[in-house]
Amino acid sequence: MSGDRITLEVKERGADQLGTRNTKRLRREGLIPGVLYGRSNKAFVVGERELRVALTGPSGLHAIVDVMIEGAKTPHHAVLKEYQQHPVRGTITHVDFHEVRLDQPIQATVAVQLIGESPGAKVGGVVSQVARELHVEALPAAIPEHVEVDISELELGDSLRLSDVSAIAGVTFLDDEQTVIANCSSPRGLTEAEEAADTALAAEASAESAAQAEAAIDAE
Repeated sequence: MSGDRITLEVKERGADQLGTRNTKRLRREGLIPGVLYGRSNKAFVVGERELRVALTGPSGLHAIVDVMIEGAKTPHHAVLKEYQQHPVRGTITHVDFHEVRLDQPIQATVAVQLIGESPGAKVGGVVSQVARELHVEALPAAIPEHVEVDISELELGDSLRLSDVSAIAGVTFLDDEQTVIANCSSPRGLTEAEEAADTALAAEASAESAAQAEAAIDAE
């Protein structure tokens, strides 16, 4: 859960730190530009190391962050809204936080993790994860880092839907209950072999029927 509180100390950006040229300079200095959206939007800079620590804690990207602006006396409770990464190095180049009230629910997108072993997979089936994210609503401190979905009853040919997922206290799923989370199907090669076997059995049965008919005619 995102109830673990992390304090992130930032500095408000002045006019001389805005604009593309200035943000590039800040990044070269190891500072990441960002915006805190709330009652009054505030542009800030934060150390790359400090930001990385805040976003890699026990609650991951869904942690509640107490954004403390230099010179302020009270923190801003916030959650990560969006971040941008360098296309090659993968480092964060910009970050946005959204200020929240701890007593009001928010909506978020959380990852789906499959747990357990499918009985269908044990007999040669292939488990495919169809939905990798779910939309939820909960108090900020109750937003889960991820949703675990148990596939231990997923048989060959079956699908597991959101309606089959165990409820989480304080969390409301916003997606349609018929949303397919995962399914277990036969491998293509196995399916083709089964079809060939069915065709052969059908041909054999047809030949036996014809033989029986001819025998009946001869007997007359």
